[in-house]
Amino acid sequence: MSPQPEGSRAAPAMPPRGRDAERETVREMIGGARAGHGSALLLTGATGMGKTTMLGVAAEDATGCTVLRAVGAEAETGIPFAGLHALLRPVAGHLGELPPAQAAALGEVLDAGGGRNGLPLRAAVLGVLAAAARRRPVLACVDDVHLFDRESREALFFAARRLGGDRVALLFAGREGGGPRLPRSAGLPELPLGALGDDACHALLQDAAPGGLPADVRAPLVRLAAGNPLALIELAGALTPEQRSGDAPPPESPPRHGRLWRAHAHTLARLPGPTRRILLLVAADPELETDTLLRAADPQDALAALEPAEAEGITEISGRRIGFHDALIRPVVYQEASLAQRRAAHRVLARVLDHDQHRLRRAWHRAAALDGPHEELADELDAAAARARDHGGYLDSSRAFERAAELTAGHTAKASRLAAAAYDAWLAGRPQRTRVLLARLHPFTTSEPLRVRAELIHGNLELRGGETSHARDELLNAAEWLLDRDRALAVRALLRAGEASYLAGDHQRYLAIARYAAALRRPDDPAATQLVFEHLDGLAATFRGEHDKAAGPLRRVLELAARVRQPAELMRAGIAALMLGEDAQALALSTRAVETARARGAAATVPHALESLINAELWMGRYAAVTAHALEGFRLANETGQRNSAAQHLGWLALMAAIQGEEEECRVRAASAIELAGAHGLGIAGALGNWALACLELSRGNTADAANRLRNATWSASGNGHLVVQVMATPHFVEAAVRTGDRDRAEAELRVLDRWVSSTRSPDRHALAARCRALLAPAREAESHFRDAIELHRKGSCEFELARTQLLFGGALRRSRRPGAAREHLHGALTTFERLDARLWAEQARGELRASGEAVRPRARRPVRELTAQQLQIARMVAGGATNREVAAQLFLSPRTVEHHLRNVFARLDIRSRVELARLFS
Repeated sequence: MSPQPEGSRAAPAMPPRGRDAERETVREMIGGARAGHGSALLLTGATGMGKTTMLGVAAEDATGCTVLRAVGAEAETGIPFAGLHALLRPVAGHLGELPPAQAAALGEVLDAGGGRNGLPLRAAVLGVLAAAARRRPVLACVDDVHLFDRESREALFFAARRLGGDRVALLFAGREGGGPRLPRSAGLPELPLGALGDDACHALLQDAAPGGLPADVRAPLVRLAAGNPLALIELAGALTPEQRSGDAPPPESPPRHGRLWRAHAHTLARLPGPTRRILLLVAADPELETDTLLRAADPQDALAALEPAEAEGITEISGRRIGFHDALIRPVVYQEASLAQRRAAHRVLARVLDHDQHRLRRAWHRAAALDGPHEELADELDAAAARARDHGGYLDSSRAFERAAELTAGHTAKASRLAAAAYDAWLAGRPQRTRVLLARLHPFTTSEPLRVRAELIHGNLELRGGETSHARDELLNAAEWLLDRDRALAVRALLRAGEASYLAGDHQRYLAIARYAAALRRPDDPAATQLVFEHLDGLAATFRGEHDKAAGPLRRVLELAARVRQPAELMRAGIAALMLGEDAQALALSTRAVETARARGAAATVPHALESLINAELWMGRYAAVTAHALEGFRLANETGQRNSAAQHLGWLALMAAIQGEEEECRVRAASAIELAGAHGLGIAGALGNWALACLELSRGNTADAANRLRNATWSASGNGHLVVQVMATPHFVEAAVRTGDRDRAEAELRVLDRWVSSTRSPDRHALAARCRALLAPAREAESHFRDAIELHRKGSCEFELARTQLLFGGALRRSRRPGAAREHLHGALTTFERLDARLWAEQARGELRASGEAVRPRARRPVRELTAQQLQIARMVAGGATNREVAAQLFLSPRTVEHHLRNVFARLDIRSRVELARLFS
């Protein structure tokens, strides 16, 4: 070993993610040493948490310093002074600067590898470091200090506690849990390295995988790694090409050849046999309760056997459950045991678990132990999985159905169970698992029923992540075959085929499907099936413009909502409430749908349920909630492989960016939504993107561009049109069309809007229609319509649209040479726009006020307050170590837009650097 000044050591292979605050702490320690304020720091953390990486980064940051490095080795733990010998030999030339007694004590250690452990030696360690630091500052990095021999460790800690005026920084790294650990009496300041946040994990995976990984491939790896950087790196390196593309399921444990696995296996190998047997029981059941463990083993023996594991920090008890302090040791415990040992553990657990209370767990353990005839075990698992499905837990039921299929000999039953496993994997938001199970099912789909079931599942996958026309055709084919065999399933398939047409904006196909479904109704249908028929009937009437006819079926949907409990049924009820203008009820139903989907573990349903919730929030003017839920929906949709849902959430985010005047953000997100819409046949996403761009142009005063975009895109049959978005965007189109002289088209679109609005009791909708009438009316009649609109707005809930109406009314009054009357409304509009951060609309209001003859105050500096949802998302990712470019890629923004948001974050939080941001979030 030799001194290592700046530039002599290679940089770490990958930048440390999510460690900005910790890195800054180390930099400050090194800076203090340069200024003559020596100090020491102990980095602690579990295996793989990045302690070694942090030491390497510290060495890189120690410009102009002498860097000493040593690594503890278990083979040398029992050799006195081995650690000092490894660390201090490069500075042995400074022994002559020490008092003779100290020089002799340390010289004996460095020359002969022996010596006496007393005060002279410990003082010599401090002295030689201080002597070396007189030439230039010293950074000593000691990795795995818990493996240093006791004598070396005590001498170094002695020196570390006395560095005060020396230009020396001592940086130690030691293990926390799962092996030999440091005594708690070191007396040094500690800096624990905890689990990385999700954003940092995603960024690290992108570093570790050349070419990057799709979000739905990264998500399960992030869950598995539990914030451990080494686990992420090793998982990424072990992926097969099929796993990288998402065509094979992700790994379920770290690679057996990796450092992390070997470290855990080494720790386990030191434990007594009885302890390993108890740990195997814990590993075999992730939900194991302490009382169940004590029943599975003799209580006194179990408690005694657990003591070595507790001493090593391997196990932890949370409430009634016992588990592992580090979740990544579970697969190591399980796989390092022999097959016979694993089967014995499962057999014991099956024996002590209650048949009724823990039916699925008991069936799983019996199947794992092969504790009976295969067909009997498969039937028990199948029944238990079906019951678990009724209570949520779709991932558990999917795995149980899959295991039951493996134990099943008959092709038909095996295929049926594989199909059930695939369907539940889809509900659980695991698209790769679904595709793999469908591939396993394919050889058994020789009969028509099995082929149709596979087609139905694949149609659902296509509906959320593929091309909508393919999804519609597959679902219609499945529905047609199922009609005479499984009517309830056929009706659900028809509904989803209708949904595919709805997403595409193909309303004629939707009407045809609704007519087909109407002929299938029966008076004795259960509530859930009745709700489907009423939903189809109500939306079909709405699309035909027959809103009076739509009201009956839609109200019956709301009545039936009290008798259903599935998230999808609650979502449809929320849509019915929106069509009726009952926004508060829509909000309540959609919120229930989201909460129910989360509680049931239906991860694939959550992004879809959030779409319904966002619609209600948009009508109610809850724009901060729209942004927050669209960001969440976009993230979850990407993680669960639902690109069609992701496209809609991008459209909503683009619309919110337009409202806030974030021009570049709006354009990037709208373009992404439109691109996805074109690739997947998503009329609704394309229409949302174009509506957002039209809103942006309107806020910039480009009325011709706004009108053209809405006229040529949102209303077109080119694949970027959608009737629902068309009606929602009508107030914007009327405003733009009137200003560009296209009054005939504006009047025609207002008639469409009026037919719908008149069928509702929504003051917000009636206000928008009144505003449109004001814009189209002669000047002498416009004022009455504007006042009606403002009065209706005040009875509603959307402050932004009230401000928009005030702005338009104020402008009309000013042009009528009534500046005093105009200012009252313009001031109200400006106040609301500034509160909502609607920057471009606020500029329009200021312009109108100036034109009215008022000297407008400069824009007040915003007080430091809570971040917006968008800013919070970006701040979290940056605090987790993501670069601007990485944030931009994940959120469909440009790096410049991210930089803009970051400047606003710094201003609002009164900070000046990413390091300060990381500290806040840590």
